[in-house]
Amino acid sequence: MLLLPRRGLLRAGLAAPWLAPLGHLRARAEEYPFALGVASGEPGPDSVVLWTRLARRWRDGGMGEAPVPVDWVLARDEGLRDVVRRGRAMAVAEDAHSVHVELSGLEPDRPYWYGFTALGAESGAARTRTAPRPGTMPARLRFAVASCQQYEQGFYAAYRHMLAEDPDLVVFLGDYIYEASWGRNLVRSHEGPSARDLEGYRDRYALYKTDPDLQAMHRACPWLVTWDDHEVSNDYAADRGEAEEGAAFLGRRAAAYKAFWEHMPLPASARPDGASARIHRRAGFGDLVGFHMLDDRQYRAYQACQRPGRGGGGYVSREGCAELDDPARSMLGARQESWLREGLAAARARWTVLAQQTRMARLGTQRTPVTYWTDGWDGYPAARARLLEDLAASRAPNPLVIGGDIHAHLVAELRPDFDRPETPAVAVEFTGTSITSQGRQYRETYPADPHIAYANGSARGYLMMTLTPATATAELRAIDDPRDRDTGIATQQRFVVEAGRAALHQG
Repeated sequence: MLLLPRRGLLRAGLAAPWLAPLGHLRARAEEYPFALGVASGEPGPDSVVLWTRLARRWRDGGMGEAPVPVDWVLARDEGLRDVVRRGRAMAVAEDAHSVHVELSGLEPDRPYWYGFTALGAESGAARTRTAPRPGTMPARLRFAVASCQQYEQGFYAAYRHMLAEDPDLVVFLGDYIYEASWGRNLVRSHEGPSARDLEGYRDRYALYKTDPDLQAMHRACPWLVTWDDHEVSNDYAADRGEAEEGAAFLGRRAAAYKAFWEHMPLPASARPDGASARIHRRAGFGDLVGFHMLDDRQYRAYQACQRPGRGGGGYVSREGCAELDDPARSMLGARQESWLREGLAAARARWTVLAQQTRMARLGTQRTPVTYWTDGWDGYPAARARLLEDLAASRAPNPLVIGGDIHAHLVAELRPDFDRPETPAVAVEFTGTSITSQGRQYRETYPADPHIAYANGSARGYLMMTLTPATATAELRAIDDPRDRDTGIATQQRFVVEAGRAALHQG
């Protein structure tokens, strides 16, 4: 991977010029149409998606109903002078004046800079990149893993530190927004009720995207994104939320999925059709790594042994909930399971990464009888065993599982049968803590779960992953205080996995 020499600038507190939007110099603040920033995503060996949404303000966008022409440019230099492509897209009210520019035919494994112009204003230049070509072995890929960024519970200082580490890619694993307010000692406000309709979800995304640290991270490199529950409703499963289900809930889900697509650097293939959208997909970086981006919300079975008249998760014991072990229940749905099985069988890259929403390792409570949280993989143990057995049978090279959701750093070795710790692990798992969302304390040792190498929910932050042909290194990064915009950061732990061995080493 080509690394750009800007770490020194960032350490000195000076951002590269292309990180800052310049359009405000040409338009009064109340008229500036790029208030929500720009972004890129879905990097392929010859392709990338460029995104913006025109908005003069976060609440309702302030753009009216008329279509607006948006000019875009892609260049080899940050000054946008060595132009590779340019064109025009139409931002329409039907899509909240969002623009998704899908480019192909680009050079592999190189940085590009892009920018937008609309209504006489410029977005300023931002950086993206293409992936290496299949058949080539990059020296390394450095990517950040992020999730769970509840706006009210903290500032996005984690992204400021992430930016200074100069990743090639950000992999975001869900809860980009929170549909509802919750938590303690809040530092800022959603300034509105829970999101339930299209207008509400659009405003929620727009508010989050006004954060300057989040905008800067989007400007710095491409993102791969998936969703979890809060992009729609807490703990939802298929067509059932905590307090509604069926047609009423699917109407809400359709609005939420539409707003998600409008605000993410995703291609037209991910555009929702009503309450359905396909976001499980694959991405590769040469022969170094293949990503399988999963969706564990849209197709899953309802959580086991739900309370009467209420959806969502809960704690249940295997003795008290026979439904828990039903092999017919799935987290991914039969079609996505089949798609993943086929992809694993064809995997050839040095590292195989399953990018999914939550913790996969089993983690029961210490009470008697042991209980399990039904909204995660512990609520779908037969589906989990099936996936891990498929992973072992496929012989996919060097499997890694990454996740989020639990607001804690957790590291584990994965086995189809967690009651047989003497059997070889088939994969290693790294679950990242939240960007801001408040967590609970996890003990660092789990005598009843020897596959858990580390768990700590005391701090907010992200994972920084570095893959080379020989090793995968995970740094568990934790900020000091999410309520402080200028907070510091430290590494809780560092783990290394050697290619050819599904085993963890601290280092």
